[in-house]
Amino acid sequence: MATSSNGKGSAAGSAPRCIALVGPFGSGKTSLLEALLARTDKVARQGTVANGNTVGDASPEARAHGMSVELNIADAEFLGDRFVFVDCPGSVEFLSEMDGALSGADLAVVVAEDDERKVPALQLILKALEARAIPRVLFLNKIDKSTRRVRDVLGLLQPASAVPLVLRQIPIWEDGLATGFIDLALERAHVYHEKEESTQIDMSDADLAREHEARFTMLEHLADHDDDLMEALLEDIAPDRDQVFADLVNEMQDGLICPVFFGSAEHGNGVSRLLKALRHEVPGVDLLSRRVLGMKSRAMLQVIKTLHTQHGGKLSIARVLEGVVSDGDSLFVNGDSEVKVSGLFSVFGQQANKIATASKGDLVALGRLDDVQTGDLLSFENGKIKSQQMPERRTPVLATAIAANQRKDEVRLSAALAKLVEEDRSLIVSQNQTTAETLLAGQGEMHLRVAQERLAGKYGLDIAAHTPHVPYAETIRTGTRVRGRHKKQSGGHGQFGDVVIEISPLPRGEGVQFSDTITGGVVPKQYIPSVRDGVLDALGQGPLGFPVVDVSVCLTDGSYHSVDSSDQAFKMAGILAIREGLPECKPVLLEPIQKVVIACPSDATARVNAIVSARRGQLLGFDARPDWNGWDEVQALMPEAEIGDLIVELRSATAGVASYTAEFDHMAELSGKAADLALQRSGKQAA
Repeated sequence: MATSSNGKGSAAGSAPRCIALVGPFGSGKTSLLEALLARTDKVARQGTVANGNTVGDASPEARAHGMSVELNIADAEFLGDRFVFVDCPGSVEFLSEMDGALSGADLAVVVAEDDERKVPALQLILKALEARAIPRVLFLNKIDKSTRRVRDVLGLLQPASAVPLVLRQIPIWEDGLATGFIDLALERAHVYHEKEESTQIDMSDADLAREHEARFTMLEHLADHDDDLMEALLEDIAPDRDQVFADLVNEMQDGLICPVFFGSAEHGNGVSRLLKALRHEVPGVDLLSRRVLGMKSRAMLQVIKTLHTQHGGKLSIARVLEGVVSDGDSLFVNGDSEVKVSGLFSVFGQQANKIATASKGDLVALGRLDDVQTGDLLSFENGKIKSQQMPERRTPVLATAIAANQRKDEVRLSAALAKLVEEDRSLIVSQNQTTAETLLAGQGEMHLRVAQERLAGKYGLDIAAHTPHVPYAETIRTGTRVRGRHKKQSGGHGQFGDVVIEISPLPRGEGVQFSDTITGGVVPKQYIPSVRDGVLDALGQGPLGFPVVDVSVCLTDGSYHSVDSSDQAFKMAGILAIREGLPECKPVLLEPIQKVVIACPSDATARVNAIVSARRGQLLGFDARPDWNGWDEVQALMPEAEIGDLIVELRSATAGVASYTAEFDHMAELSGKAADLALQRSGKQAA
């Protein structure tokens, strides 16, 4: 084998290397995993996604929807080298799973296909890899179905990559079908065999000419970072093959190029060549250790995923970066709190098998580490440490209000939601105090649907979900002066409280202000706080049925009874005064307005603008998305009521890749038909 000159290559028989399989939805990642496992004799027969008999996508939710919805892990051995493959979902709604996998991966195999509609999704994947300096190769899948030349497909995909996509192979065509390939590094031709290893053949004169041209192009890319190779090409000197391999390895590992292989995972074509490249060119776990911390540790594990199993409890999936870990060991979480491993398991698909120890490079499950979260580092060493590989949580773009149908299940629902959020970092549970709803927010319709299916199937919960209510408010346009008197006589001490208040509007965003101008003790000082409490209670729901904001209430006069007055009586007087006075102040509905920033491919910007305008949005402008080739950012102000399912329409208009962030900007008056509709949707009556 060729070993890189800087020592980053891995020798056969070394620690297992972790390969993340990533790529757009439907590109064939799960099929490629199955082909890799079949070629390495890990499974007796290659399954298919259509037949539902693959090692990956074996969860009930994945089977039901015919798509990956979580990580799938499987190990294999090829020519004495051990690998752990992590198949990652490709849907933009489940990319958070990829975030975790990449924190423990030595290299990513990006699975793509000849489909221009998926180029924006491919760019999302490649951007994540580039941002985290993950070495990568591209596997151009479904070559048997491609309708154009490979170099043309590369031209189609290149805008998605910040570094050159460098062909390592060219196809051998026969009657319009790819029947084999020519390896540009080894200068050898091979013919495919269905689900078997290819065999070497002699090249025809025509194929030999094509090989020379394509190989020279590959060498030109490598020479951009190798002066000696550039000099050899200029002098028409054939470069040393070992040096060519060394350049391919070094430049791939340094993120300067993305080598491209091709084949058909469904038919098992190109799989052996890919395995051989992984065997010789994937960096060892030491490079990942330096990426994670910038230094080596005596023993360290990176947690990439958290699972809650029905019978085995909590499992923390972790990559061993250094040292040996045994069942029962004590570890420090991020160098701080101490935990004890209670069970150590190897993972293959849906199976977890108990083991005694795990060594450098292994990907294992650690049992019952209650205080450990995805992204944590575990070490034998005490002292603060932090992973550099786990990105921030993805911002949710869709929410649903969720509740248990039966009161007895409320505690169970709360516990199940906590487990879901722990398993999936892109789910967020929150409480809306204004609407008294529990909100489950995520990355899209399918993401939330799968979460609800898990609540029902895995945790046996009967739940109800609905579109969240908008936290409307109301305010007043004019002021008034009103008296509130609470008087009640029922034998013995009665109740008496009498207040006069002035209600007036405040500028938008000022909230609620209470003051008093009482003189002469007409309302004793000890009762003024009770009046305030009553006023605030009454402002909690105004004439339109919503909290009242941006209003000033001043207590100006009143009277009391030396025997019958009390805190409760004056509180009731304050409530009565507000309830009587607010309808006279021309109440008006207020709706929350959000500032929205939408990221989308540039060719979809006009469609996005139209969507925003149709949803009562005010466009503020758009600009090129920083560091994103061919993408824009659209800024707008939009009513929160119009943002609820915005992502559904945005994704439909952008081949499924648009995203947005939103933050509260201000409250705005809502009147006319729009206000009537808002009141109707909220179950209120128009004023």
